Amino acid sequence: MAEFVHPPTDFNAITRKSLEENERSHLSPHATLSGDSLGRLYPEEEHSFRTAFQRDRDRLIHSTAFRRLEYKTQVFVNREGDYYRTRLTHTLEVVQISRSIARALALNEDLAEAMALAHDMGHTPFGHTVEEVLDELMADENGFEHNAQGLRCVDLLEAPYAGFSGLNLTYEVRSIFTKKRPMADLRRLGYASPESEKFDGGPSKPIMEAQVVDLADSVAYNSHDIDDGIKSGLLDPESLCETDVWRRIWESSLGQDPGIRRRTAIRQLINRQVTDIVEASYERMKQIDDQPGRSPSTGDYPALGRIERIIDFRPEMRKQETELKRLLHKNLYRHPQVTRKMDKACTMIRSLFNYYLEHPEQMTTSYRKRAGDEPLKRVVCDYIAGMTDRFAEGEYVSLFLPDSLRMNH
Repeated sequence: MAEFVHPPTDFNAITRKSLEENERSHLSPHATLSGDSLGRLYPEEEHSFRTAFQRDRDRLIHSTAFRRLEYKTQVFVNREGDYYRTRLTHTLEVVQISRSIARALALNEDLAEAMALAHDMGHTPFGHTVEEVLDELMADENGFEHNAQGLRCVDLLEAPYAGFSGLNLTYEVRSIFTKKRPMADLRRLGYASPESEKFDGGPSKPIMEAQVVDLADSVAYNSHDIDDGIKSGLLDPESLCETDVWRRIWESSLGQDPGIRRRTAIRQLINRQVTDIVEASYERMKQIDDQPGRSPSTGDYPALGRIERIIDFRPEMRKQETELKRLLHKNLYRHPQVTRKMDKACTMIRSLFNYYLEHPEQMTTSYRKRAGDEPLKRVVCDYIAGMTDRFAEGEYVSLFLPDSLRMNH
């Protein structure tokens, strides 16, 4: 057996600076470089051999909010089956797709990975329906929106450090939460740290990696919701054949074992969408690069007609993707068995919200302490938004069901 030979690289040569220089020499001019980051809310000494975006990735993975995603609903409530996606498995699929796109386009994989890990941290238990309930309950307190709540989570609610609140992520990673509202607005509404005013100017050019994650999110949840919907028996795959992309994929595997056919179709759907994104985005990036005197590294982007995004599908695939979303809403998300469970979840959340408003002492210690210094409604909203499905159900059972029913729950 041949003796293992260590690579000739001197470990002492692997430094943060060398990694930053490697990014500068190997990534596209459209990439966001860790060495050019706008920085953090609170000054910190840099790590010796991890870039700023790598540190953000690691902080997110070790955060409480990230771990809770394991027991938060994607479409099917966690206890309905061991194989259905949760917010955590969805997030991991978004990470994988984001890295594939970023690598193919020579963008910053570490930044795309960190953004993908963070993107769903503000989600409530039981999915989007509960988000709408919290938005209604918080109408007189600036409402509720999961992207803004994600920023609040990483800026204010996570508390692993002695010197400051939050995870102290870089501006670039935090920007995955600010796509709906400007930073100044989020700060005014209490979603962002007051120190975030240093970022009001924003970057000099679009953050391409944020656009990558946004698209990867759509690819992931379209594909895995179809997969889980078919597997559950609630979604008839033939009902999606109104779209050309699904009809061609589904018909091409006719005659296969049903389980193999489903998995084959999902793989092909992901691959076709990701390939379309990479090819179309590369064409747009090249169009910018070919403009005389234009440099994406300085943020000097030429007008590209009516194109608002650089990282995107081709128009035909965008049309197909939109139609798939419509059919999923019609045939799966509004299925009576799904809406029935969501109606129950909304009833639970309303009851819990009103109960904690009247009995804030029933919240955990850290939230009880905050209730004395901050608007009580916002503290209760934070408490409920951070719950997992099973914790929320457990609280409801404990607070509202008679002992005889509670024992059988």
